[in-house]
Amino acid sequence: RYRDGQGGAARCPAESARPVNTTAPCYELCDLDEIADPGSRGFELMLGAETPLRLFVVRKEGVLAAYRNRCPHTGAPLEWLPDQFLDLDNSFIQCAIHGALFRPEDGYCLRGPCVGQSLEPLALEVVDGRIRVFV
Repeated sequence: RYRDGQGGAARCPAESARPVNTTAPCYELCDLDEIADPGSRGFELMLGAETPLRLFVVRKEGVLAAYRNRCPHTGAPLEWLPDQFLDLDNSFIQCAIHGALFRPEDGYCLRGPCVGQSLEPLALEVVDGRIRVFV
């Protein structure tokens, strides 16, 4: 998770400067201003010849979190429209298939067939106004 106001260098950092407990490659996604608060945005990263990695970033009350775009119940993508991962009240991440609700700050499922499970988080940071994810 990331809270607005933190930052650092302009490029993906050297391994020693990365967020705690990550040695994963770094990918720039977009400008922070491109995601409303509250809001969300989906991304696909091509990681070699594999199937693209689908992920999304959610922003709510100044907190950013990134997750794999995959419901823990079915494995299906979560959004009900492009870049629409939040419910109608912008309170929770909502799975389009069964309506499961997840907390934006930690991906924990509060309601639905996967209650008690969590979305798979991805480390992220914001540097010079750009969102970067580690996968």
